[in-house]
Amino acid sequence: MTKSTKWFLGILAVLALFAVGFTLLIVSVISSPSEKTETITVGSGDRIAVIDLRGEITSSEDVVRQLKKYRGNDGVKAIVLHIDSPGGGVVASQEMYEEVRKTRDGGKPVIVAMGSLAASGGYYVSCGATRLVANRGTLTGSIGVISEFLQLKDALGKLGISLKTIKAGKLKDAGSPTKKMTENDQAYFQSLMDDVHRQFMDVVARERRMSPEKVRELADGRVFTGEQAVELGLVDTLGTYEDAIRIAAGVAGISGEPSIVRERRRQPWWDMMFGEAGETLRDIKQELLDRPALSYRFAGPPY
Repeated sequence: MTKSTKWFLGILAVLALFAVGFTLLIVSVISSPSEKTETITVGSGDRIAVIDLRGEITSSEDVVRQLKKYRGNDGVKAIVLHIDSPGGGVVASQEMYEEVRKTRDGGKPVIVAMGSLAASGGYYVSCGATRLVANRGTLTGSIGVISEFLQLKDALGKLGISLKTIKAGKLKDAGSPTKKMTENDQAYFQSLMDDVHRQFMDVVARERRMSPEKVRELADGRVFTGEQAVELGLVDTLGTYEDAIRIAAGVAGISGEPSIVRERRRQPWWDMMFGEAGETLRDIKQELLDRPALSYRFAGPPY
């Protein structure tokens, strides 16, 4: 075997290993196996559990699981739900709200501590809590619903690409990116948006004890600062995360300094091995594959 052949085979082997590793990375990120967690307890007093809701809401599974776990744990006297989220999927937001409400109505206090952003679906989830605490500069509210439709018909036409659709039911292909949205299509989707929007407003009116007319005035998608939200009755009080812990201890009747219980997610192996590449692929997967059709989501600039 010549030296050049050995070099060629060596390079080929390196490329093959790289391809296999990259494929495993993509499969691992896309398949999203449940990551292992560990429970950390700090302090020795009566316990308050902290649950984090961060980033865009695409699934309710993790938060719902923790709510159920702590709701059934008599050793946990209260829960602080720490929210820093622009919202997200309608159904995931509704599922989390229902579990927060069940926990509160079952006798275990749930205090929401709002971070930089607790908007749209993040605010929807908050509504089920015992008390809502926001920083002065928190952005919250954004009571509305959004659905975005990619329109590719003109671009495909310029490339000489066409798609033939065979359907039964005149609205079956409504929202397809390969056809122009008709007035009937738009009216159909608007009716869906209006109904889901009404569901959001109903929750706010009931939980915040506000008249439907007042909620309707506020439910145009605007965000409010924490100060504005308190004045409008959307939030109970101004305060920091530490203030929310103290409020939770007071509501739960805890004397002295409480201990804090929270889950910590162990870093996935692909993050340890590939660092930012793993995070980037996970972000792409969330944007392309996990984005729900209907969203209680703040559509403003990244926070």
